Amino acid sequence: MASNDKNPQEEENRIESFNSHLTSAGEKLADNKKIIYWAVGAVVAIGAVIAGYIFLYKNPHQSKSYEAYNQVEMDTQGNDSLAAVKYLEVAKKYGSSDGGNLASLSAGEAFYNQGKYKEALASLEKFSCDDPILDANATVLEGDCYVNLNKYPEALKCYDEAISRADRNPQIVPRVLLKKANIYDAQKKYADALKCYETLKTEYPEFRLGSGMSVDAYIEREKARLGK
Repeated sequence: MASNDKNPQEEENRIESFNSHLTSAGEKLADNKKIIYWAVGAVVAIGAVIAGYIFLYKNPHQSKSYEAYNQVEMDTQGNDSLAAVKYLEVAKKYGSSDGGNLASLSAGEAFYNQGKYKEALASLEKFSCDDPILDANATVLEGDCYVNLNKYPEALKCYDEAISRADRNPQIVPRVLLKKANIYDAQKKYADALKCYETLKTEYPEFRLGSGMSVDAYIEREKARLGK
């Protein structure tokens, strides 16, 4: 089986596969943030909704935190370098308020997109959320930061936490299983990678890989590496 590990084409494919599953968390986070922020905006617009009125107008600090966050969204579109600085300012000024909390998350995303993984982690660790989907995706992004810092144990811990928080979400969990499998393959822990692919096949049969290979093909590849 040693010849399989030394095959240049296979090694190249492994690296490409590893990288291809690494950076999708940011897009998912952005989608979730837009949904949450749109919901808040809708509450503000519908003045007859008493709960929204009490939340935003009785608590000016919360309202101002959202205004500051939204202003950065509008002023820095497509400029991650500027966005990271501005979001940090909002996060520091408004702390644990909702707008400040989202700013910590967005600063983490902006730093990640620049390849500043330590700075991204520092911001992401300040973020907290009751929404399980957004929370799970933020934790996935933390794991991705650790992967880029070559801290695989920390990355795997984040991925396991994300799986737990996602509560069997069919979009998040399969994606994280693939990330875990890629780490195990990079470490030549093929038995652990095999478990990830088998879980993917058994528990998420509807999930489709974007690599052109089927889950069965990955399973057979791992078994071949293990001499099975």
